Amino acid sequence: MWTDERVELLKKLWAEGLSASQVAKQLGGVTRNAVIGKVHRLGLSGRATPSRPARPRAPTPRTLTHVRGRPDPLVADRADETDEAEVTMKRAEQARSEAENFSSSKELTTVLTLTEHICKWPIGDPGHPNFHFCGRGADHNSPYCAEHSKLAYQPMQPRRNRERRKDFA
Repeated sequence: MWTDERVELLKKLWAEGLSASQVAKQLGGVTRNAVIGKVHRLGLSGRATPSRPARPRAPTPRTLTHVRGRPDPLVADRADETDEAEVTMKRAEQARSEAENFSSSKELTTVLTLTEHICKWPIGDPGHPNFHFCGRGADHNSPYCAEHSKLAYQPMQPRRNRERRKDFA
């Protein structure tokens, strides 16, 4: 039951930034949904503070390795220092340069000329007329050639590998 005192307490708690669940607990005898409904009927929109302040997240350093545990040649010397985005950019640049070398020596593969056994790695901007696909022979059970498969399928992170080993032990 919404008495005048409970409505005033609801307004006060809502203005302090408490969530609907927190307000319901403090009021007692009402659900979170009842609090939300009453807030809307009263037209209470803004809050003094957010119900849950955002916490800054510290970036976690990651090291990349190839599937068989060998260090990635792009980050072998500085695996701990290299930012994951930087590695991704280097790989993308490498793929672009390989694609430019490859596409200049062969006909362009378009959506109309794709087949099941052709690499479907997109090259260029789909909005431009020179957009095409890699066109090399695709690996068995993969939509990409060997070079583009290396870019598309990233190895599992070492931490996830350790967690999986614990699950199976």
